[in-house]
Amino acid sequence: MPSLNWIGKEAVINHHRQVPYHLLRCDNSLSCGDADSGNLLVEGDNLLALKALLPYYAGQVKCIYIDPPYNTGKENWVYNDNVNSPEIKKWLGKVVGEEGEDLSRSDKWLCMMYPRLCLLKEFLKEDGAIFVSIDDDEGHYLKALMDEIFGRNNFIANIIWQKKFSPQNDAKWLSDSHDHILVFAKNKNIWRPNLLPRTEKMNERYKNPDNDPRGLWTSGGLDVKTYSAEYDYPITTPSGRIVNPPGGSCWRLSKERLEVYKKDNRIWFGENGNNVPRIKRFLSEVKDGVTSMTVWLHSEVGHNQEAKQELNKILGENADNVFDTPKPVRLIERIIQLSAGKDDVILDSFAGSGTTGHTVLKMNKQDGGHRRFILVEMETEICQKITYDRLKSAVKGYTHNDTNVEGLGGGFRYCKLDKPLFDETEKIGETVKFADLAAHIFFTETGKPIPKRTNGASPFLGTANETGYYLLFNGILGDKTPTGGNVMTGKVLESLPKHNGQKVIFGEGCRLGNARLKREQIIFKQLPYEIKVS
Repeated sequence: MPSLNWIGKEAVINHHRQVPYHLLRCDNSLSCGDADSGNLLVEGDNLLALKALLPYYAGQVKCIYIDPPYNTGKENWVYNDNVNSPEIKKWLGKVVGEEGEDLSRSDKWLCMMYPRLCLLKEFLKEDGAIFVSIDDDEGHYLKALMDEIFGRNNFIANIIWQKKFSPQNDAKWLSDSHDHILVFAKNKNIWRPNLLPRTEKMNERYKNPDNDPRGLWTSGGLDVKTYSAEYDYPITTPSGRIVNPPGGSCWRLSKERLEVYKKDNRIWFGENGNNVPRIKRFLSEVKDGVTSMTVWLHSEVGHNQEAKQELNKILGENADNVFDTPKPVRLIERIIQLSAGKDDVILDSFAGSGTTGHTVLKMNKQDGGHRRFILVEMETEICQKITYDRLKSAVKGYTHNDTNVEGLGGGFRYCKLDKPLFDETEKIGETVKFADLAAHIFFTETGKPIPKRTNGASPFLGTANETGYYLLFNGILGDKTPTGGNVMTGKVLESLPKHNGQKVIFGEGCRLGNARLKREQIIFKQLPYEIKVS
C-alpha cells in the first residue's frame, strides 16, 4: 500500500509511546451537577491528557468524534509537542502560517495528528469507530494518515456534511459548502452502524385507503426486470381487466404465491380494482430505522449558523466568534445515533465549544440513557469560559431572552492535567497516590484498564489472564513506616487477599527467598525500577 511521507514523520511514529504519563487532578469547585455520572471534562494538552486517561479507558470507548484544526492557516494553532527531533524543535511555540507563507504547514499538522490518532485508536472498543471532521485543505492527507494508523481495510466512509445553507457569492472560485467526516472502525469485520430513527417525513407516504386492520401501508411494483418465463403470466384484476408484466420483465411472485398474497389482502389493484397490481408494504413490518446515507444535508443535521446560534443562546452574543466551524448538536447526535448505544462512552479530545458533551446530556435526557462523555480541551481560556460554561448551563439550565430554559440534568467532573507520574530520574513523583500508581501498573502490565475496586484500601488490583496483580505502596496495608507494609515479608504475604494462581507483586523490597516465591507462584517486581514508565 502506498504510504505518506513528510518532514518529521520518523520522529513522531513512536512518539505516543514516549509521551510521559501524567496525573489528573479533579477540581471539585468546578465539577458540576452529578459528579459521579461518569462524565469528564479535562483541561490540558490533549496529547498528554489522552496518555493520562489511557490506563482508565483503554478499549472502553465506543465512539470517538474529533474536530481538529483544519490547518487553513487562520486558526492560530501552535505546534508544541516535545518530540526529540532538531527539525521539529524549530517549530515549537510558533503559530502555523498560511499556505505560501509556511511551507512546512502540512508537515506540522501531520506531526501533530499522528501521535494523537495512535492514542485514540487504543481507546476504542473492538466494535468502536472514530469520526473525524476535516475540510479540503488536509482531507486527502488525513485519509492517507488514518489508512496507515487504523488500516485501509477499516475505512467505513467519507461522509459529506452540508455545513452551509446558502452559497457565498463573494467566493473567489467556488462556494465551499461542505465538510468531510472520515469514519474508520477499530475492526470493520465486527463494527455495525445503528439504524437511524425513522422520521415523520419518511412515514408520510404510508396510508390506509382500504382500512386494512394491519394499519398504514404503501405499495410497490409487482414487476421485476430479471426475466423468468415461469413468472411471466397474465393477471386478471377484480374488474376483469387482463394485465401482463411490462415487456422484457416478469412478476416477482409465482402464480401460487400471488394467490397467497391475494387471500391475505396484500395485493392492491387500486380503489376501483382496475389498476396494475402492486404489493402492499405495511409500516408495522418495516425496520425500526433506516440505513444512513453518506451525504448529510443541513436540513437533517444542522449547519454552522445553527451551531453558532446554539452557542450564543447559552453564552450570549459573540460567543461563537472563537470558532470558525462550530458543530451543531444535531450533527453530533447523528454520529452518536449511528455508532453508540445508551450506555456507551463517547470521547472528544478537541472539545472546543463542548457540543459533544451537550449532545450526550441531551440524548440521555430524551431517552433515559446513561451515555458518558470524555472531553479534552487544551486552551484554558476556552475550556473554562466556553466549554465549561456551556456544559454547566446545559446541566443546570439558563435564561435566554428572559425565558428560563430547563437544565438537562446529569453532571461532570472537571479535571486538570497535573504533574508527571514519574520525575526526570524515573522515580515515582512525591504527589502520586496509591490509586494513581495502581491504575498505571495494571494498565502497563496487562494493557487493560484497572477494574473497579470494591475495596480501595486493598493492595489487590485485579486479575488478567488468570494472573493476580498486587501493589505495596504508600502504606496501603496501614503500616506507614519506611520499611513497613511496602516491603514483601512472610507476614505481609499472609495478609494479602488470596489468589489461586500466578501473582505479580510490586513493592519496595522483598525478604522472601526464591524458593518461597516459586512455591507461592509469585513474580516480585521492585518499585520504582521495574515499572514501565511509558
